[in-house]
Amino acid sequence: MRRIHTDGSCRGNPGPGGWAWAAGTEVFASGADPHTTNQRMEVLAVIEALLAHSEGPVEIVSDSTYVVKCFHDKWYVGWLRRGWKNSQGQPVANRDLWEVLIPLVLDVGRDARFTWVKGHSGDVMNDFVDALATEAADRQRGRRSVE
Repeated sequence: MRRIHTDGSCRGNPGPGGWAWAAGTEVFASGADPHTTNQRMEVLAVIEALLAHSEGPVEIVSDSTYVVKCFHDKWYVGWLRRGWKNSQGQPVANRDLWEVLIPLVLDVGRDARFTWVKGHSGDVMNDFVDALATEAADRQRGRRSVE
């Protein structure tokens, strides 16, 4: 199973943001958005990671409870059942991104697992993707390794 760390960053919330994923320190990508939120960048990081690794099982490691709980606690089931409303009856935030991510995770034959890691706790790979996402937010441009 390929282990991929993801992270999102935002300077202000909303503000300039960045996302990143890494499958080790030699295989990674990051990108930027001039006006976004941290939550959007967290979700976009996972979308980009799954698009880049479309075959085989993956473990997404994220410090975002927003992303991890969506799949561990199956928030998406209620969202879909309620017509994209959250448990309080409000429209689901970032629906446009969730509508891309949820099928990427749930596609038949896709083995995608989610693991939460505490951010800024000394996890080397979490620190690595945090640095990539922050750099992308600050510079408003991403980087990509050559695989």
